[in-house]
Amino acid sequence: MADTGMGGLEEAKLPDVSDAVDALYRDGIAGKKQAFGRDWVTRLAEDVDAAFVEARSRDGGAVGRGPQRWYVEIHPQALRGFVDLVDHPWVRAVSEAVLGPNYQIVEIGFDVPLAGAVNQPWHRDFPSPLATRRERRLTSLAFNVTCVDTDADMGPFEVAPGTQWEPGTDFEHEMFPPRSEYPRYEKLAVRKFPQMGDISARSALTIHRGTTNHSRKARPVLVLGMDAPGAGNAEHHDMAVTRDYWAELPPRVRQHLSCPIVDTLEPIVQKHTIEGLVMGDAD
Repeated sequence: MADTGMGGLEEAKLPDVSDAVDALYRDGIAGKKQAFGRDWVTRLAEDVDAAFVEARSRDGGAVGRGPQRWYVEIHPQALRGFVDLVDHPWVRAVSEAVLGPNYQIVEIGFDVPLAGAVNQPWHRDFPSPLATRRERRLTSLAFNVTCVDTDADMGPFEVAPGTQWEPGTDFEHEMFPPRSEYPRYEKLAVRKFPQMGDISARSALTIHRGTTNHSRKARPVLVLGMDAPGAGNAEHHDMAVTRDYWAELPPRVRQHLSCPIVDTLEPIVQKHTIEGLVMGDAD
């Protein structure tokens, strides 16, 4: 898909994503191969690299998620391809099908496992909400876009399919299962090797971890967070846009963008101090 900028976007029939929805409810993760061209991802990687350098130059700009592993939340206009991403037909269709037509864009950021990153503890990204535990209904999604081709030695993402439905009320902070459960997750575990241009959608409740990066290369991954109305995750993020940027956004994007509109952007101080991920190797 070409980088179309922020001009008017034609309405088109959304694709059939029933298989992706089935996969999300069954496994907790689904994917779309080659949703973007490599040139588009190269520009994305350039923007992520620039934002990472800026974030690490100031206090609170990046938060550790384990040794040599960082998370950075950014403002939408830090990415030249933001509109292309959030308005991608597959992203829109999956968001509508799972979260409803009034889904909200609540987070944009990226994870960077550098050379030397080690296994994270198995975890989910936040406690399971009542709607999921009682109604088996997903109220949020995380879309991931890799900035590089993922090789086996680069510490690929590992997920335990089906675990999005585990209540987790006995987990530490309702996010980190006990180590006695690790062998079960390791038997379920599937490693993901996305290539440039691929998109995945997952429930952040599905138990997962980043694995050891044995290579000398970083593996940056963009994170786009979506909520169903009332899910409440927007309050945990500081994403904002300027008035000029807001005015140029297509109406179809504006109606889903849940963030303040400001005169001047302030650098984001990260809130994602996630207990347990700074503990190092979980093996």
